[in-house]
Amino acid sequence: MPISAAQRTARRAALLTATALLTATTGCSDDGGQAAPETSGPTGLDALAAQKLEWSECLPPSPAEGGGPAPTPLPGGTPWECAFMTAPLDYAKPDGETVDLALIRARAAAPDRRIGSLVFNFGGPGGSGVTGLPGFAADFETLRSRYDLVSFDPRGVGRSAPVECATDKELDAYYALDFTPDDAAEEKTLSEAQKAYASGCEKDAGNRLPYVGTENAARDMDLMRRVLGDEKLHYFGISYGTELGGVYAHLFPANVGRAVFDAVVDPTAGVEAGALGQTKGFQLALDNFAQDCVDRGDDCRLPGSSVAEIEEFITGLLAELDAKPIAGIGDRKLTQTQATNGIAQALYSKEFWPYLEQGLDEADGGNGALLLALSDSMNGRNQSGSYSNIQAANAAINCVDFKERFTLGQAKERLPEFQKASAVFGDFMGWALSSCGQWPVPGTWEHPNVSAPGSAPILVIGNTGDPATPYEGARAMVNALGKGVGAELTYKGQGHGAYSSGDKCVKSATDAYLLNGKVPASGTVCP
Repeated sequence: MPISAAQRTARRAALLTATALLTATTGCSDDGGQAAPETSGPTGLDALAAQKLEWSECLPPSPAEGGGPAPTPLPGGTPWECAFMTAPLDYAKPDGETVDLALIRARAAAPDRRIGSLVFNFGGPGGSGVTGLPGFAADFETLRSRYDLVSFDPRGVGRSAPVECATDKELDAYYALDFTPDDAAEEKTLSEAQKAYASGCEKDAGNRLPYVGTENAARDMDLMRRVLGDEKLHYFGISYGTELGGVYAHLFPANVGRAVFDAVVDPTAGVEAGALGQTKGFQLALDNFAQDCVDRGDDCRLPGSSVAEIEEFITGLLAELDAKPIAGIGDRKLTQTQATNGIAQALYSKEFWPYLEQGLDEADGGNGALLLALSDSMNGRNQSGSYSNIQAANAAINCVDFKERFTLGQAKERLPEFQKASAVFGDFMGWALSSCGQWPVPGTWEHPNVSAPGSAPILVIGNTGDPATPYEGARAMVNALGKGVGAELTYKGQGHGAYSSGDKCVKSATDAYLLNGKVPASGTVCP
């Protein structure tokens, strides 16, 4: 709903605790005078906003961030710097318990032309920005000309008090389960596994679990803005990062600087509608993959001369894996669930289509290694067998955000609609509705409120072939932000997101806005 000026003023008053003035009591003294007043330093959020970050050389990523080597300097020698920012665990109690959030930055290449910090969230929820930003840095080097590039591990993610729900060995067994049960026994096994997983998250995170949601992450970003010394938050949100950015714009419309939302989550969709939309999105991407195979004729390794025939081959393969998993990696086998997960992972980028084609062909011959490796990538498993906490954080954030809770029985009732949307992904996505059914913490909203009257313009980029955040979400976001806020840019392409696709039209329009403040006309289409 629209926010009035009075409501914004009240919210600022609640969030920004004024500097306390302690006046001494009036009393008699030997000379009959009054005691002089004493002042304290800042308290609450003002005290936290005054903290000085201790930037230093970045350490190698933690296991929860995915492990690996420390980030290497950028071309030209600019180093990556890391720090921790202290934030309230509960923003209603800014002087209470705190949580430390991991940050990373690379300074602007042209300090004399610096606009400020450009804060990134790469999605998930659950993705580590501390590892993500160096990985994608080449795509944003133009923007570093005038911005310090900054990202962070949101609370519950990576190095920021991560939520972890099971051991690596337990996760191997959990992800190998049949997540599309065929009978009562399999339903019971899945239900018990979901309960154990949720209990593990609660045991690990304890009193932190209710506070890992998107609204608190948005408040963290405003505190980050103040700590970094920026008058406005300049922001680049991708995928779930668009939802986080929309919530930020709703809470702090007057603090929005130049902001870009790419691969846009539909903010009007609840759990069921969002899952159904994503099912249709992955099916569209699979159709496009299959059509590409058809167009290449004999060069395609998959059987079938039409989209329908290729997809029948895929559904047949998944049915065979349901009955009997095949050899995967080491002593781990490829199950139906992992194969479906691997197919979905490969549809995130057109660059992965050759691996999907190869993986399906090899699985048909009894070798499931490549599809299992794709599934491992989705689940955050590295080659050493260690898992990042991306999926645990994803569950924790989603389940504390959304109120809707589905039992396995309720998910089962909704399967026909999901199966109609996709023969490949329908069962998988339909049963997944139950993933928060036994979560120990209640949710917050039916869907996020992103209305942001008074906000600066936000560039909203939708990709017509996006599997994970269907194109329709961009228009829904523009409408929900409110009149005069969202400027819609359409990219006619494939994969998840547009800016990193290499499309010159998208990059030019985005750079012109972020670097020079030139907002493209809403309705612009690329290419």
